[in-house]
Amino acid sequence: MNTMKTFLLMLFLTLLFLGIGSFWGREGMFASLVFAGMMNFLAYYYSDKIVLSMYGAQEVSPSDAEGQFLYPMVEELSANAGIPIPRVYIIPHHSPNAFATGRDPQHAAIAVTAGILKILTPQELKGVLAHEISHIKHRDTLIAVIAATLAGAIMFLARLIFFFAPMGSSDREGNIFQMVGLILLAILAPLAAVMIQMAISRSREYAADEGGANIAGNPLYLASALQKLQLASRSLPLPAYENTAHLFIVNPLRGGEFLARLFSTHPPIEERIERLRAMAYSQGLR
Repeated sequence: MNTMKTFLLMLFLTLLFLGIGSFWGREGMFASLVFAGMMNFLAYYYSDKIVLSMYGAQEVSPSDAEGQFLYPMVEELSANAGIPIPRVYIIPHHSPNAFATGRDPQHAAIAVTAGILKILTPQELKGVLAHEISHIKHRDTLIAVIAATLAGAIMFLARLIFFFAPMGSSDREGNIFQMVGLILLAILAPLAAVMIQMAISRSREYAADEGGANIAGNPLYLASALQKLQLASRSLPLPAYENTAHLFIVNPLRGGEFLARLFSTHPPIEERIERLRAMAYSQGLR
């Protein structure tokens, strides 16, 4: 059900992208189709390298100090999930967070910040890594980066429309109505892209929480980690790019409580913790 929902949302996002391009007629629609194809190609083959470089992530090996701590966990959890061992990266920032990227389990990577290693217990870190491995196993990482790429492109096209779209009407009243339409399109198109991106991300986060809990063997590992990450990320937010914020396990951006809930790409932490605790209770875990 989640897979079908994600496919339909991605289809709508692509159609919206083509619709904006059609504002310039057939040529514009064709150019948008070509541009969308190029963006999807880059997102598919190079998204992991692009995102990791954006945050200055540094790969660690099993022989490094961090690697000696992280790799045994990643190897165990990957075996539980039945996927190849992903590459492991450290983001040199004190804000605690993590994300996974890559087009498939054979080309995947997990990145954790230096800050997350300082505040989580080994069991809690295991819960976080299992969450990210669940994303990799179900190819959520590919869906997420394509959604981010298309959303960013739609926002860029909407701005182009506002400044460069041709005025077809010769009378003043027609130009006014067309200008109002352009303004609305410039506002609503990016908003629609963000809302779709939010819906995709939220649906997959719940699934990754549940899948990660099964991989780790105890839902309470992740529930406890999410509590700590929520408090720490609020006091020390990560300077993240908005179009990649949904990749992280908790929202790295700080904002007002109401707006944060309304426009966050993540489901409320409280609901995620409650679901995990209910899952643990059903399994007889305390």
